[in-house]
Amino acid sequence: MIKRMTLSLALLLGMQAVPALAASEPIQPIPPAKIKDAKLVELGKKLYFDTRLSKSGFISCNSCHNLSMGGTDNLKTSIGHNWNKGPINAPTVLNSSMNLAQFWDGRAADLKAQAGGPIANPGEMASNHALAVDVLQSIPGYVSEFKAVFGTGTVTIDEVTKAIAAFEETLVTPNSRFDKWLKGDKKALKANEVAGYALFKDSGCTACHNGPAVGGNSFQKMGVVEAYKATSPAEGRVGVTKDEADRFNFKVPTLRNVELTYPYFHDGEAATLKQAVDTMGRIQLGRQFTDDENGKIVAFLKTLTGDQPSFKLPLLPPSSDSTPRPTPFDK
Repeated sequence: MIKRMTLSLALLLGMQAVPALAASEPIQPIPPAKIKDAKLVELGKKLYFDTRLSKSGFISCNSCHNLSMGGTDNLKTSIGHNWNKGPINAPTVLNSSMNLAQFWDGRAADLKAQAGGPIANPGEMASNHALAVDVLQSIPGYVSEFKAVFGTGTVTIDEVTKAIAAFEETLVTPNSRFDKWLKGDKKALKANEVAGYALFKDSGCTACHNGPAVGGNSFQKMGVVEAYKATSPAEGRVGVTKDEADRFNFKVPTLRNVELTYPYFHDGEAATLKQAVDTMGRIQLGRQFTDDENGKIVAFLKTLTGDQPSFKLPLLPPSSDSTPRPTPFDK
């Protein structure tokens, strides 16, 4: 009777029952994206792929967060304006809406705040907000679309970042094999993958890598047991908080789709998952994994790859002296 009442209440509230296994685990399945405003998302998608937001006209959001490459660029550190080599590894945009904040140091509270950063960064897109808005305002197709979405043909950077963020919120990757296992499909994982997950939990990895995104929900010091010798000048949260206690504290990266988002760490120094697992075991847990243990954990991590975003590439509004063209994927 109680079970029936609980189910009825869940249905009444529009909730989906969570499988008992998933509810008891430190990691939960990723729910599919829910699009609240399709026109806003479509506008954001166009802006995400539009290189005209950059000073050179060659760099878009997708350049460093390539949706055909796990939402990153597979470089140690990204290449920006005038072939400038950035100081830090580009985190994946996939499932980034689940992060407690954006950027490795968490200086942006949400995706909207983050979206404006690269546009005005001299080492990235090297434009500025006023110029980017002027460019969009000069394109009739965008003026019409902004008017349809926001009710005014006057483009603002607030509207630009809101639209990009709305699109990025749809970039979730549900239905990984691990999610299917969490939901009760015992055939979704192999024995060594289940063993790898058990080892992942027993070793203490889930203290930081937990929740639906398997990370992204806390800041932690890199090098708890053993100091990490970074090749990047980035110093973590201390640059935001000015508190010495936050030196070398970074946002814990999501492990969703981690087999696609190499190289690893904020400096991109771990080229493979095997290397990343070995390093994390030593410097965070004080543990030296055997080759067999490492292999099992890596096997588990590869089960976290979910459905990649699938959509038709946008036809960008043409400038007055150009013709419509789809934005190419970089791969």
